[in-house]
Amino acid sequence: MIVPCIDLMDGKVVQLVQGRDKALEVDSADEMLAKFAPFPEIQVIDLDAAMNKGSNDALIAHIASRAKCRIGGGVRSAERARALLAQGAHKVIVGTAAFDRAVLNSIIEAIGVERLMIALDSKGGNVVVNGWQEATSARAEDLLPKLAPYCSGFLCTYVDKEGMMQGTDLDWFRRLRAATQKPITAAGGITTMDDIRALQALNIDAAVGMAIYTGRLDLAELAREVRPEFGAIRRVL
Repeated sequence: MIVPCIDLMDGKVVQLVQGRDKALEVDSADEMLAKFAPFPEIQVIDLDAAMNKGSNDALIAHIASRAKCRIGGGVRSAERARALLAQGAHKVIVGTAAFDRAVLNSIIEAIGVERLMIALDSKGGNVVVNGWQEATSARAEDLLPKLAPYCSGFLCTYVDKEGMMQGTDLDWFRRLRAATQKPITAAGGITTMDDIRALQALNIDAAVGMAIYTGRLDLAELAREVRPEFGAIRRVL
């Protein structure tokens, strides 16, 4: 599956490089929703919530009312997870909170394992948390089997390549695939159809952001990968 990404900051759709530097900004979330209509699911991350700088709840609710969404960013309590479901999330993505067993258990009690995805983001070989600002001593491939019973799947971001459009680290994703049978969605540096097809060969989904916002990946070609009946869709990015 190919999962287009909508990242939110200050009420706008943005794309960042390595979670820090804003590379582009789109005023209208509706514009992106229209362009992503052929895809069965989209990923929405509230960057303000992830960095403890507020939230984009009204916009999240609007997006979730129009598309099937997996939503994350700053989900550090059962109350926040429950609120995202109430706003229309199909699944909730939890990152930092997954490292606190009591909090993780409370989130599971609130929304259930099947509605929960765990984000494991790696930079410099180690998992990073708190909006990618804090490094841990853990490696994602070691954590996957330990956390698998607590979620329906994983979002794994190779932060070293995030937003840089230099390709991703397929060897890293091969190691992750070997570590768990749970669904994995890859993110970070996915730039070409070769990247996507290599991930698909590993039975790993691809979350794609910067490459489609900049036109590096042809949205029409991506749509045909998902649904062949969209073969005549015009290029809109």
